[in-house]
Amino acid sequence: MKTSDFDFDLPERLIAQHPLLKRDESRLLIVDRKTHDLTHTTFKSILDELTSNDVLVVNNTKVMPARLIGQKEETDALIELLLLEQQNGLWDALVKPGRRVKVGTIVSFGNGILKAKCVFEKEEGIKSFEMIHEGIFYEVLDQLGQMPLPPYIHERLEEKDRYQTVYAKEIGSAAAPTAGLHFTKDLLLSIKAKNIPIIEVTLHVGLGTFRPTTVENLQDHHMHEEAYSIGEKEAEMLNDAIKMNKRIVAVGTTTVRTLESNFKDNQFHSGASRTSIFIYPGYQFKTIGALITNFHLPKSTLIMLVSAFSNRDLILKAYNEAVENEYRFFSFGDAMFIK
Repeated sequence: MKTSDFDFDLPERLIAQHPLLKRDESRLLIVDRKTHDLTHTTFKSILDELTSNDVLVVNNTKVMPARLIGQKEETDALIELLLLEQQNGLWDALVKPGRRVKVGTIVSFGNGILKAKCVFEKEEGIKSFEMIHEGIFYEVLDQLGQMPLPPYIHERLEEKDRYQTVYAKEIGSAAAPTAGLHFTKDLLLSIKAKNIPIIEVTLHVGLGTFRPTTVENLQDHHMHEEAYSIGEKEAEMLNDAIKMNKRIVAVGTTTVRTLESNFKDNQFHSGASRTSIFIYPGYQFKTIGALITNFHLPKSTLIMLVSAFSNRDLILKAYNEAVENEYRFFSFGDAMFIK
């Protein structure tokens, strides 16, 4: 299979530039994998699609204000860092413009409140930095950093929390798990009232999720590792769901990748790990029975994962119908429920 097999035409006007006033009033396209029926509704009606035989699994990662704009100490040249993750005391980041930052370069932010010293260069444009600061790093980052909105969003985000899910807890993501942006606290309470457990897992979104595919042959695409974890209680709840033959409804592709990576020897395991799983058509799913997801970029690993869960022709048919019906696309856009 090739990357071009997952291309589709999308008018630029349909790329959502801002979130809706009310999270759960976005549109929802329901895709039935058995009948191939497509149903148009609103997101709050997801409640009608869920039963007491379901468990809902969400990714509770929290987005860092990961975009930092500072100055190179030697020349005052403007440098932008997009923090990805911390490993062994150093921070991996994408740098713009990368050619201006070499090993030993120091970039200063907030008149020196924070300094980033480039320690070494990795593959694919990633560089590792030692962060020099006083106090708690995340407090400094909250003061100086900006929310890392995707490059196709050109409008200013008025409320930073709108790029967070209402259940975001564990800070560490460089992008939001956007399928979860549609849920409100009231909607979650209504789901619990139907005796549907809501299970939280964590995958910190990084390059593995949002970096585009640049090769035509899928087997040549390199997925970057992302950190994930599942708590002891949550692993037990998931294993109970498997034993009781309940339907696991995953909220977002990051949740899918967490569950599918973790499930080994016919059970879920608690603890922290890392995954570089790449799911595309031909993959045999082991855990999930339904998926809530946004509309993804053409030729992205995310539309490939969604196609693997359904099938490519049905997903492209659904995407084309969404375009015809003027759905809003990508991070702040509308949603799909694939059952």
